[in-house]
Order: sequence, then structure tokens, then C-alpha cells
Amino acid sequence: MPKLSVLTWIGNAAARLFGTHGDISTQARQARCSRQTVYDHAAKVHQAVAQAQSPGPSPQALRDELRQLREENRQLWEWLNDVADGPKQRRRQFAVTAAAMGLSLQQTLTLLAILLPARLLPSRPTLGRWVQHSARRAGRLLAVLDAACRPLVLCLCLDEIFCRRRPVLMAIEPHSLAWVVGRRSADRSGPAWSQVLAAWPALTDVAADAGSGLELGIALADRARRQAADKARIPATPLHSRLDVFHTRREGERALRGAWSSAQALWEQAEKVGRAKARFDRRGIDRKQFSKARVEKAWRPAEAAFHEAQRQEQAWQRAVAALAVFRPDGRLNDRAWAAAQLRAAAAELSGPRWAKTRRLLLDERTLTFLDRLHEALTAAEPEPRRREALALLWNERRQRRRSPAPDVAAVVQQALSGVVVRHLGPGWVGSYRRVARVLRRVVRASSAVECVNSVVRMHQARHRHLTQELLDLKRLYWNCRRFAWGPRRRRCPYEHLGLGLPSYDPWELLQMDPAELSQQLSSPQLAA
Repeated sequence: MPKLSVLTWIGNAAARLFGTHGDISTQARQARCSRQTVYDHAAKVHQAVAQAQSPGPSPQALRDELRQLREENRQLWEWLNDVADGPKQRRRQFAVTAAAMGLSLQQTLTLLAILLPARLLPSRPTLGRWVQHSARRAGRLLAVLDAACRPLVLCLCLDEIFCRRRPVLMAIEPHSLAWVVGRRSADRSGPAWSQVLAAWPALTDVAADAGSGLELGIALADRARRQAADKARIPATPLHSRLDVFHTRREGERALRGAWSSAQALWEQAEKVGRAKARFDRRGIDRKQFSKARVEKAWRPAEAAFHEAQRQEQAWQRAVAALAVFRPDGRLNDRAWAAAQLRAAAAELSGPRWAKTRRLLLDERTLTFLDRLHEALTAAEPEPRRREALALLWNERRQRRRSPAPDVAAVVQQALSGVVVRHLGPGWVGSYRRVARVLRRVVRASSAVECVNSVVRMHQARHRHLTQELLDLKRLYWNCRRFAWGPRRRRCPYEHLGLGLPSYDPWELLQMDPAELSQQLSSPQLAA
């Protein structure tokens, strides 16, 4: 604390700056200080006045800003201590989320060692107990969530994957990519699949490959539905089964690659004989061993195999065109035309290499998607000519969006679409929206389940044991995880499915009681 008052400082400065000879000594005696103190006070007062007159913030403003910065610094240090220490609940959430994303316990422990001090790092068994506890809760929550999803699931894509030689039965809703079934099973037989399908009474369509277990399971589930409906004397909801176009095309492309590989081997062998003959012709020796007849003999099977592979490729392209929604001429596909094309193509695809592909092409279920498509289009627009015109308009607009630079044909097609629009009549916009929604939601393949299978396989590669509880945890996380890109971005599968939840955060759901969640899901406010 200063010994001299402010007025004394000002008097000392005045004596030094404006006094005459002897005023400094007089002021020093009156203030009871030394002459040097008078000089120091004058210099400091002059500096303070100069600083007060300089541009910029005032000292009071600087002090207020300093006080605010110190408070922010204190809050940041508190936040940093909380993050560095890592509350137990946050550490637990980190471990459970990492396991749901597919990380192993050792990988999770390695990441935590980077973020946490050694005294707070949990052990590997502790991480395992945290994950196991949350996985069991996920199973109980999924029982409630699956019950709420049952009236919303109308179509499923079915498949199975294997984990240590034990099948995992998978079912995905294709439009939302909601993973509704992920069950470890003792086998993949028909009764096992029938038990899975029995839990979804509103289901009307399934897409699957030609596996015998899946085929029998769908047939048993459909039969059980019909028997239950007969007992209750109510109309039965049929279960329409469609073969997966993806697997059919994969089998055909595999057979086509085999045909071209055989033709290429014979062609290379013939070229080898031709090169050998040319080499011996230049030397003028051993003309009998590599005569012209021998070279022609080597080329005959090579040319025949090449023409056969070319003929089979054309037939296969014909079959691929018959499996599309629209014909090559732009018109909407139908069963009559597609079946004729598939029969003609199957007749050209001869040989044991094409046996499985022929069986798939001639199966009645291969074209079930066309039957269901026309049923949905008829419900969307009953008038046939208007329905056909709306489908053509939708196809033209889709191709226009896909083509970066329009050519002459695209310009002509665009002009024709304008003519079609003028002849559709009033109210065509609402009909077009209904038809467009049907065409956008055509399910020809079980690609959705193959997509989720690839994710589960990556998880499986990091875990020694993929238990049912861990599958439930992964399924809950997948259904609540928002897509980052694509047409489904910014929403999670449960949102796309239309399931209203109090929260779509998987960790928040894991903290909820299943009974309380069931009551909330049954409330009309949440359903709305």
C-alpha cells in the first residue's frame, strides 16, 4: 500500500514540472520524502496521463477483459480435468459404442490408453463386463422394439451368414435398411426360417436366394398363415416369395466367365501352334510336324468356342434385359414378355455350366417382382393408358437425371415427354407421385441384406466370439445410427421405417427400462 497520498504525488509532479528554483526541496520537506522521490513521482504521473490520452481501450475495459479471460481459463481447465479424468459413465459409453461399431476389447483398450491417464484406465475384463451388461440390455430392448416394428414391416430380404460354422439368420427391411432379425441358429433349415417369419404377421413380400432351407421356410410360413386364417375364418395374408435377381445375375456372369475362359484357353493354344509353325517355316525343317492341316485343326475348336461364347453372351444379355423393370424400348416390363425372353435365352444357354442359371431363369418366382409391381401400380393409378404414360414419364425423367450431357435422342425423348404430360389430363400430378413412389420402391434383389452382411462380417473378423448378445448390441446400434450420405442421410433406419422413439441415441435407449419404453411406444402422442 503506498505511504504517500495521490494528492502528494500530484504536488510532487507539479513542483518538478512547473516549479521554480528551490520548489523541489520545499515540496520534499513538506511531503517528508526525498528529492529523488519527487522526481520519480513526476515521471510516473506524466506517464499515467500520457497513457490515459492515448487511443485504445481504457484501463477499466482492459481489467474487465482480463477478469473475463481468467474466468474462461478457469472453466476450460475444469472441463479439461473432467475430460482427462473421464467419468465412469462416459468411459462405459465409449467402450459399449466401440464394441457396437465392431472394435474388439483390445482395440478399445488401446484407444482408451491414449485418452485416459493410467490410474483411470479400466482393465480388459472390466470392459468385457461393461459390454456384456449393455448387450443383455440391448436384447431386452429389441424385444420391445421388434414388437413395435411388426405392423410396419411389409417386405424383408432374407439371407444367412456363418460364424464358426453356425448360421446367423438375417432379415433386413429393404427401404429403410432396418435390421429386424439377427439370430444365431443351430441350422438354416426350413423350420428355423419358418419360426423367424412367423413373428412378422404383416409381412407380405420376401426376397431371397434359391436356398432350399429358405424356400421351405417361406412355404411353411405361408401354409401356417393359411391354416390360422381358416381356423379364424378370416382372409389369409399371402406371403409372396421372389427370387433374388442379384444371385441369378451372379450365377449367370460366373457361367459366362467360364465360357469365355474356355474359349480363351483354346484360342491361346491355337495361337501357340500357329507361332510354332511360323518358326519352323522360317527354319525350313520339320514341315510334317507343323503342317497346315494341323494348324487348321487347332483353330477349329478355338473358333467354335469363341462363337459359342459370343452366342451365349448375347443370350445372357437378353435374359438380363428381361429381369429389368423397363424393357430396352423404354416400355414397362411385364411377366408375359419377360417369361418369353427368359425361355428363349435359357434355350440358348446350353451345357452343364449354365444348369443352375437356367433353373433360376425358368423359376416362377424370378418374375414375382413384376407381378407385385403391376399390382401396386394398378392400385396407384387404375386407368391403364394413363398408368403406362406415367411410368414412361418417370423413366424418361430418371434417365435424364442420370445422363450428364443430353444427346439428340434425349432431346427428342424430352420433347415427347412434354407431349405426354399435355395429354395426361387434370390431376395427373398426384397420380404421378403415387406411380413414382411405387417405381422407386421396387425390390428385385436382396442387396440390402448383403449390405448388412458385409458389415457383420467385418465385425466378425475382429471378435473371437460373436454371441447373440453382441449381435443384439450391434443391431440396436445399426438401427439407431444415422446415415452419413446417400438418399437415407441424416436419418436412422428406425426413422425411415416410421418407428417413433423418445430418443434415437442408442446409449440413451440402453439406459431406459424396457417396460417404460413399451408404455411410451403404445402412447398415441409418440405414435403420432
